[in-house]
Amino acid sequence: MKLYYPKAHYDKSSRGQLFPLLKPFIKGDDFTDAQRIQVYGVSEKDFEFTDKMEEADLVILTMAWNYYVNTNNTNLAVSQVKKAESFGKKIIIWNLSDFGIRIPYYKNSIILRRSGYKSKFKNNEYSLSSFIDDPLQKYFNTSKVPLNSYNPIPIIGFCGQANHSLVNAKKEIFNTVLRNLKFYTGLTLFEPQQILSTSFLRASVLNTFQESNNIVSNFIFREKYRAGVTKNKDTHLTTIEFYNNLKNSDYIVCVRGAGNFSVRFYEALAMGRIPVFINTDCSLPFNDSIDWKKHLVWVEYKDRHLVVQKVLDFHNNLSALDFVNLQYSNRKLWEEKLTLGGFFREFLNFLNAQ
Repeated sequence: MKLYYPKAHYDKSSRGQLFPLLKPFIKGDDFTDAQRIQVYGVSEKDFEFTDKMEEADLVILTMAWNYYVNTNNTNLAVSQVKKAESFGKKIIIWNLSDFGIRIPYYKNSIILRRSGYKSKFKNNEYSLSSFIDDPLQKYFNTSKVPLNSYNPIPIIGFCGQANHSLVNAKKEIFNTVLRNLKFYTGLTLFEPQQILSTSFLRASVLNTFQESNNIVSNFIFREKYRAGVTKNKDTHLTTIEFYNNLKNSDYIVCVRGAGNFSVRFYEALAMGRIPVFINTDCSLPFNDSIDWKKHLVWVEYKDRHLVVQKVLDFHNNLSALDFVNLQYSNRKLWEEKLTLGGFFREFLNFLNAQ
């Protein structure tokens, strides 16, 4: 499948808003393919690009739609959508940010996004993975899954921000209401969010585990996101503690953050761990082809008070061999379909089959 993107749209100063698949390929001339493979896990042989839109099978909008809005260049994005349509081409658009931004519907557009509510997805919207560095290689210098053996009493892990404070919960809810009002009054394009305190939600789920004698809680509570660390985050002690918490746990509690998705979900899979996924109307990548309930403990938001029993039911239905194989399977799923290269190879194959 040949891909085209308008090179003139690239803004180096806003590289964080560059369409994810293009990041490994828009580099300096001295950037080798070996480096591309090492840093991004993709090769120049994996994807084919053309400089002519008419020769392409698929068009990519170079920057996130948010970029064009924020720089008052929406007309530039729209012109590319319409140009692609004139050639009979589909165009992929990245909807960046925790909340997602309202993008007009175009019949030839395909929207990729991490956040959003599944029940509100349009027929041209699809879920995008949260792309992370391989934690096994980065923090443990290995590609082998650190296997946990089966124990009748499972270890439930969590390291992150959670807050039982009702005062803080009210502040979060107020901020959400205010942001939603800005959308409904036309002051922002950021889409409205469910009215709840996500840090309080995480705390309440964790508290349910802590009250049970049938599991082992392995929790590290942070008052702020990433413990408030803003510099040298990857090498900071708190990050090492985070991944050791994943390594030393069987199941990982994954609850949405500010946006309706969880990066921890992908970090857990990359470590070969089993997410305890609280579903707040989330959309996961490849919903139609991946049987997610085989890879994780699925808990609907309305059943969150039953989370302990859901975990125990799942765990008790596994044999010792099943438990080990699931750790391998979750890691393999992440490698093959949720990494940068794996996701786009799978997604482009999906589009090609349409």
